[in-house]
Amino acid sequence: MSERAGKLARPDGEEIAWLRVDGRGPAVVWLGGFRSDMSGTKAQALADWAMASGRAYLRFDYLGHGRSSGDFQAKGTITRWREDALAVLDELVEGPVVLVGSSMGGWIACLAAMARPERVSAMVLVAPAPDFTEKLMAPEIPPDGRAALVADGVWLRPSEYGDPYPITRTLLEDGARWSILGAEPLPIEVPVRILQGGADPDVPWRHALELAQTLRGEDVVFSLIKDGDHRLSRPLDIERLIAAAEEMAPLRSGA
Repeated sequence: MSERAGKLARPDGEEIAWLRVDGRGPAVVWLGGFRSDMSGTKAQALADWAMASGRAYLRFDYLGHGRSSGDFQAKGTITRWREDALAVLDELVEGPVVLVGSSMGGWIACLAAMARPERVSAMVLVAPAPDFTEKLMAPEIPPDGRAALVADGVWLRPSEYGDPYPITRTLLEDGARWSILGAEPLPIEVPVRILQGGADPDVPWRHALELAQTLRGEDVVFSLIKDGDHRLSRPLDIERLIAAAEEMAPLRSGA
């Protein structure tokens, strides 16, 4: 089997790039992290697994990420990336889906599951980062960064993974609109598997555990990989990811 590539036109003229394996369902849909893209180690490993096992699989890049068009700084918000994910579900896959969300993708997966409860049958979340703009990012902005946000509406945040990247006031304010962690249980009742590194410098394991405890469903398993980092891309981590995906996306006979 092989992957087909394409682009999904959005109403504002932007295009969302995607790669798809046509196979048996339920379809597994990859939701990447903030500033990552669909060519990453975990997304590729799932593609290889899907092709080897004849499974349906779709990965894509949000606006301003990877091969998709769009200005990350000018248009990049949780609202927009949520819309991209919903457009992919509505237009590129049929039937029930299993969402696999990494970091920010875990937040987007939860938002998509709440918006399309009839479509999402299960989720696998890797170092999920719900509410990260408000609860993880904003508290760590230094005084000079806050001054830049006030004066210019944007701060260039240093990154361990490459060049500094823009954080906008719009992104932070918009993210607060989609906050899902709080006193009320999240109306998500599908099976969920969470893989979280205990040595993750970006998403503390207690943050991911809070999400697990907030989910309304009972079939939630939280796996703490004590020495795991944020990416969880080591060979053994990939084995854990694929095992979780296989558990959540059993092949339909005759599909």
